[in-house]
Order: sequence, then structure tokens, then C-alpha cells
Amino acid sequence: MGCRRLSATTTGQINVNRLAGEPKLMPMALKLGTAPLQNEVFRNLFLALMISNIGLWMQTVGAQWFLVDANAGPAVISLVQTASLLPTLVFSLLAGVLADVLNPKRLLIVMTVYAVVIAGVMAGLAWSGLLTPPILLVLTFLLGSGAALSAPAFQAIQPELVPRDQIADAASLGSVAMNTARAVGPALAGVLFTFGGAGTVFAVNAVSYVAVLFALLTWRRPPKAADVEREHIAMSMTVGMRYLAAAPVVQRLLLRAALFALPASALWALLPVVARSHFHFDSTGYGVLLGLLGVGAVCGMFVLPAIRATISSDLLLAGSALLFAGGTVAAGFAPFGWAAVPLFLAGFGWTAQLSTLNAAMQLTLPQWVRARGMSMYLLVFMGLQGLGAFGWGLLGQSLSPGTALAIAAGLLVSAAATATVLPLHPMTAQLDRTLFVTWPVPNLVFEPGPSDGPVQIEVTYRVEPENRQAFLTAMTPLAGSRRRTGGRSWRLYQTGEEPDTYIEQFVVPSWSEYQRQRTQRWTGFDHENILRVAAVAEREGQRHLFTEAVH
Repeated sequence: MGCRRLSATTTGQINVNRLAGEPKLMPMALKLGTAPLQNEVFRNLFLALMISNIGLWMQTVGAQWFLVDANAGPAVISLVQTASLLPTLVFSLLAGVLADVLNPKRLLIVMTVYAVVIAGVMAGLAWSGLLTPPILLVLTFLLGSGAALSAPAFQAIQPELVPRDQIADAASLGSVAMNTARAVGPALAGVLFTFGGAGTVFAVNAVSYVAVLFALLTWRRPPKAADVEREHIAMSMTVGMRYLAAAPVVQRLLLRAALFALPASALWALLPVVARSHFHFDSTGYGVLLGLLGVGAVCGMFVLPAIRATISSDLLLAGSALLFAGGTVAAGFAPFGWAAVPLFLAGFGWTAQLSTLNAAMQLTLPQWVRARGMSMYLLVFMGLQGLGAFGWGLLGQSLSPGTALAIAAGLLVSAAATATVLPLHPMTAQLDRTLFVTWPVPNLVFEPGPSDGPVQIEVTYRVEPENRQAFLTAMTPLAGSRRRTGGRSWRLYQTGEEPDTYIEQFVVPSWSEYQRQRTQRWTGFDHENILRVAAVAEREGQRHLFTEAVH
């Protein structure tokens, strides 16, 4: 039977009309609430992470001021940010795969114990006088590696703890915990560093991880249904990347994160330098500077719900980038009295960016690939901060810290301006991610093994001539769904002998991958795409073709 290949692009924005009778999904204007705190497990983890983040901010201040006291230059001081964030670039994708494939609770427990050990070693070396700047940076990298391997798992377990309609509140509460720590931790670190030295600061960080360990050990996670076969790490990573390649909504979120993160890293990298050289502060004064940013971030969480109800997410992202630009340039040139308010507002801009992007990613990603998707988000946001910190440190050393901050502020203004031409995808946080199993159960004459394949799926459709264009239009988003859930080499053919017959073909790597695609990855949004095809075409059958004989 002769066939003619037809193309259906899956790139660009897709205009999707909601179908009648669906449950209403979460809008982007989200109300901050405390409902997730009624869940004991979430509440315990929330408090534990707040304590741990306080310790982590104390660790950052202690490490940076240790280098300031050692008379290190801006480039070396900025390496603290690079060493703590660069592991995200190295391990983020692997961390997302591990969080999706392994038991996330066990993974988090192991990584928390690892962090306690590394922080304890750092404290011991500081107390004994054996800690040097190179050793400090190496241990900071090792500590950041543990955080990078843990972060996607922490993000991925949230839907297990709270219902979908509370995910946005959970993300906002996470920002509250992080920014409360940002307000409290640096100030405490400054005082402790003054009276107890770097070793005391690092020891408090080591103890703070115990709260997280306790919360994880007391969590009784319900057992999960056994998978058809444990997904191999390499295949899991490949499938995750294939999902992102066919997800324009997620791609635009990652782009917005990148445009902000790279220039925003300048303030965090150079603030200890300007605290000493421009404001003439000691470690306590530097802690106050960071605390000012943290207080602005915490206050922002209480006014963001009202702001989200009145303006779009794109306008909020643009405005928050401008606020952070104002704080960045003020830190480089204004006296502290004049810079205090812009720095306070910069803290608000920071939390507005993070909470908006984080909640949008959580609500957009389906459960089966959430950890891998969040790992890519962390790779972009945190990884670019790590690379940017080193670059801004070099620029600050070759020019001046103020000049570097002024350039970064200009880039933030440019990032804000791009919101008009590169806005968030209109379907951001609006996709139905309910698991929806609609595929027919294969009726095979033999039982394939989980690793048998690749498997080619052929679906035959009968299309009336007057419905041809509507059918081709409907196949475009369906092709995206096939690719996002594990399919590859998607093709659509028209038969030469029967021009009203069309054959859809795509390949999955193995029989177990096909079973996951059919039973674990197909969401309500993907089901909508099938319904649009069914409205203009009659499905006549489906075949499963194996590359090798399996019987």
C-alpha cells in the first residue's frame, strides 16, 4: 500500500480551546494560603527546611567573610557562589532522574546525612586552623553537590504531600521559608562570625541539617505500586530531555528563568565585596545587608497575592526584574542610607520571580516527569547563577565592582523589556495533568518482554475529504503529546491507494516504555488532543511492530 508522508510541526505556540465539561484548572493569579500547613508531614518539612536554610545562609556568609578576612579579591570571593551553585550544572539532570526513578525519601535521607558530614568537616578544619581558601571552596562544592542532588526530590514530593489545588500555596510557603532564612541567617552569621569565628558558623549549619533528617525519618510514605520495570537511568534521562524538547510551555519558562538568573547573580556574587569596600561594613554589617534583602523578600510574600490578582504574570516578572535592577545598581554606587530601600525592594523582586516561576513549573509539569523537569529548571536558574557569579567576579576585579553591577542592572532592564516579545506561554499552569488512561489494551499473540523493542506503533484513521484540514490541524498537538510521553520518529502518512486513509507512526524504545506511555504518562491534556482527532476522523485500528522477533 503506497503512502505519502505528511508533516505536522510541534514547535511554536499551540492555541488550545478548553473542552466543555472539564474541571476548572488553577489560574495564574494564585492566592497565598496556609492550607498545606495543616498537613503534618508538610508542616514538619516546612519548618525543618526553614531551619536548614538558615544554617545554609549562615554557611554562605561565613565562607564569604572568611575569604574577605583573608584579603581575597572579588574573583575569589565570588567563587563561593560559583562553588555552591555550579554542582547544579553538573548533577541537576542526574538528580532529577534519580528522584523520578528511586525512592525520593531514601534519596533525601542519604543526601542529608552526607551534608551533615561535609559541614562538620568544614567546621572542624576551621576550628583547628587548617582551613584554607582552596579547601574551603572544595568543601563548598561538595556541600553544593549534596544540595543539587537533593533539590529535585524535594520539589517532586510536594504533590505527594498536598493536593493539586494547594501546590501553588506550597510553593509560596517554600519561598517564605527560604526568604525568612535569608532575613535571619545572614544576621546571625555576622554576629557569630564576629564572636566565634567561621568554625562556629559552619558547626551551626551542620546541626541545622538534623531537623531535616528528623522530618524525613518521621514521614510514613505510602508504598507505591510496582512499575512494569525499573526505568534505567540513561533511558530516563533521554525521555526527560525528549519531553522538554516537545514542551513549548516549559521551554518558555526556562527562557524567562535564564534571562533573569544570569544578570541577577552579580548582586549575590559582589555584595560581600561592596560591603567591605563601598559601605565599609564588617561581617555583622554584611549580614544586615543580606538580611535587608531577606526582609524585603518575606514582606513581598504577603503582598504578592493581591498583586497577582490585578496584573499578569508577565508584567509581574518584568516589574520584579526592574526592582532587582534598582537594588543592584544602588549597591554599587549609593551610600547605605540611600541604598537600603532599593535593596529592600530588590528582595521583593527576587521572591516575586522565584515564586512565580516555581509555581508555574510545578503546575505545568506532569507528575511522571516533574522531578526531571524541575531539575532542568534548577539547572538553568541555579547553574547560570553559579557561572554568572564567577564571570561577574572577574569583571568586578578587572573593572570595578560598581561597574560590573551597573552592567548587570542594564541586562536586568533588558530582560524586563523582553517580556513583551517573549511572554510566558498562554497555557502556562493551565494544562490538565490528571492521569488519563484511554489507549486500547494491546491484544498480542505473544507476550513481549519489558526490554523488547524498539516498538513501532501504527494507528490507522479514516478521514472524510471535507475533514482533511481539520484532521491535520488536530494531529499537530497529538504529535507533541506522543513525543513528550516517550515517542520518537513521529510520522503521518496518507495512503496512495486509499486517499482517505491516514497512518500515524511513532517509535518507543522498548515495550516497557510503551506501557509507561500508555498507563502512566498520558494526561487529561493529552486526552483532549485525542478527542480533537476523534471528532474529525474514525480510528480503524492499531498495530504494534517489533524490530526483532520476540517469540
